[in-house]
Amino acid sequence: MDYYVEEFTKAERTALRRHVSNLDSPVFALTGLPQITAAALFARYSRSSKSLRRLLLDEFLDADGDISMASTHAGADRAAALFGRVLADYGDDSVAQLGGAHIACEQVSQPLAKAIEWGRLAAYLEQSTRYIPYTDRRDGQYRYYRDPEVLASAWGPRYTAAMDGLFDTYAAVLDPLQQHLDATLAQESDGAARKRALRALALDIARSLLPSGTVSNVGVFASGQALEQMVMRLRAHPLPEAQRYAELIRNELAGALPDFVSRLDRPDRGGAWVDYLRDTAASLSRAVGEIGRDASLGVASPASSTRADHVRLLEWDEEAELHVVAAALYPHSEAGLDELTAVIGGLAPDRLDTLFAAAVGGRGNRRHRPGRGFEHADYTFEVVSDYGAFRDLQRHRLLTIDWQRLTPSLGSAVPEAIVACGWGDRWAAAVDQATDVHDAIRDAFPQQAQYLVTLGHRIRYVIRMNAREAMHMIELRTSPQGHPSYRRICLDMHRLIRDVAGHRRIAGAMRFVGKDDVHLPRYAAEARQTADLSPG
Repeated sequence: MDYYVEEFTKAERTALRRHVSNLDSPVFALTGLPQITAAALFARYSRSSKSLRRLLLDEFLDADGDISMASTHAGADRAAALFGRVLADYGDDSVAQLGGAHIACEQVSQPLAKAIEWGRLAAYLEQSTRYIPYTDRRDGQYRYYRDPEVLASAWGPRYTAAMDGLFDTYAAVLDPLQQHLDATLAQESDGAARKRALRALALDIARSLLPSGTVSNVGVFASGQALEQMVMRLRAHPLPEAQRYAELIRNELAGALPDFVSRLDRPDRGGAWVDYLRDTAASLSRAVGEIGRDASLGVASPASSTRADHVRLLEWDEEAELHVVAAALYPHSEAGLDELTAVIGGLAPDRLDTLFAAAVGGRGNRRHRPGRGFEHADYTFEVVSDYGAFRDLQRHRLLTIDWQRLTPSLGSAVPEAIVACGWGDRWAAAVDQATDVHDAIRDAFPQQAQYLVTLGHRIRYVIRMNAREAMHMIELRTSPQGHPSYRRICLDMHRLIRDVAGHRRIAGAMRFVGKDDVHLPRYAAEARQTADLSPG
């Protein structure tokens, strides 16, 4: 198509070339501008008839009257003034979504990592406990969080001894575990790929001994709005480590995105929001205590007392498949959704099968996902699993997930491979020692006590998601290289959708569920890597 090409003077073109990727296309990128200027420019964009290039020239680059002297700090003062008025004073939160930052959060415990990753509107990348051995000592100490309050108390030496005991056992078991796996698992043709896959599997199994106090690194890329919300959540969090870390993040944002987070320290804004979060959590905690006393909540409930992994489907819509088809057809129709639903509800099952197949389409791989019609079917699952599996599933941000406090009360199991290679007793002894210290310090340090709970201990949580997200998560997390723990959970979810909810069409649309029994999960991926790196 022929698009209108705006005309600029020679001086204007010279200035613009520093800050836009081209001068004649209707699509272009901003370059070399501070975050605050780019965001403010977009904020003005929504309230002006001018093009973005013209706004940049007229309102952000010509303050000195010499447009050719524009610098990489172009318009920063103008932008800061605009943000102070639009964001802080008028509360136009959408403006705070127009700039972002990469923030590295290092040496965070697992509970803190989950608190950081709670927000949906951000990208997170967390250091893996599956592929990185935690055997090294930094300054002579294993990599776990040393809470200053606990270490300063009389419990400090016992806390350190229990944590060291878990890490000592973890480090000692890796080689004999890998040798045992090598001797007992079927041989593959590629020796290098097999060796890497065996090491990955050994780390997979051994990671369940790591305590939740194990520190990790989390990379975050998010908008100013999402980062502002993160700081407020951490400030309101009951974990002291989270509260301290909130200020570290806030200090960095004050330098990286100062105008995006200007409300954080205002008592009537950030202060009031944090108070709201804290007060609401405290009220709910008191309410649970009162209900528990009145109704013996959880005392005799099989679900609350279980010490075994399980997945339960609690809620679903009996007519979900009908609603999926109606919603899929809706954008292509001129009828109301209720009319479509009524008509489709009267069709014969084979005709409904045909329509459902059309909504699914010809999926060639798991990344081919059908449209938003599949978001009209919802499922609520309650899961009891090891904490390690929970950590991986929690990162699926389009679902709704709520979890209970991590404690040893639901128990843990010694992996079969650990028992088989002769390390079961030492493994159990290290876990028992940590559990004893947890129980001893729980009253004095109810939040910090969870650092002693291992990734192999069970936790209870609820996941609510629609069929589209279920398709994504179940197919991804049942792939051969997936961890056995979350593979089992997602396979159970798929079975429950099919057999308990009776949604056989939806379950059948998940064509890339990995149902094979994989004895060496990473082998196929490692073999492909070896082939890719081979000369010729």
